[in-house]
Amino acid sequence: MELTGKIAVVTGANKGIGLHCVLQLLDKGAKVYGICRSGCSTIHENYICLRADAGNIDSVNTVMDAILEKEGHVDILINNAGLGYFGTCDTLPVEQWHEMFSTNVNGIFYFTRRVLPQMKANASGHIVNIASTAGLEGYPQTTGYCATKFAVRGFSDALYKEVRDYGVKVTCVYPGSVKTDFFRHHPGIEPHNYMLQPEDVAAQIVYAICSPPNFHHVNLEIRPLQPKGPKTV
Repeated sequence: MELTGKIAVVTGANKGIGLHCVLQLLDKGAKVYGICRSGCSTIHENYICLRADAGNIDSVNTVMDAILEKEGHVDILINNAGLGYFGTCDTLPVEQWHEMFSTNVNGIFYFTRRVLPQMKANASGHIVNIASTAGLEGYPQTTGYCATKFAVRGFSDALYKEVRDYGVKVTCVYPGSVKTDFFRHHPGIEPHNYMLQPEDVAAQIVYAICSPPNFHHVNLEIRPLQPKGPKTV
């Protein structure tokens, strides 16, 4: 896809992978709407920041109404908004379970259902869902988070089979540990340079979006080569 003049929506756009997707899409000439729960710091003539809570359907519908009224359609949707809380199944607060599902799963559904009619009518479009390697395998102390990311995986797999014949692409991305503030709720993990860098993950996402029309990245698993640093002989 040639990105000049394309309309992109990126959720969770003010930091981490989302922020770098915004910057790289802008560099390639796209017009980008960044969806944030708080104010965005990016300033660019082709960037519009809108505030919304991805887990609140009324909030999502309000921003999507504004975008679709102005633009008529969306070419690219990157469902990046998400969060993780850590704890065993019997200690994780119920409120944190619901918050993760609200943002990580419901939010993807809320945004996706709004862009699909125009994408299908135009026989073009690309939806990128950011999952995690926690959507491929379980890890201790992440029962809730893994459950949400397995849900994203299932949603994405079914969705791509629903819409591929309409010319719409769906890519699910499974990053390993990324050097962002994701681990702010886990006191035992500090971000470090052996983790993936968010700009590198974003570059792979943008590369997939720029692929030829009949070329489809369905699943994109990205892991750090040496997540704990190099071993010595």
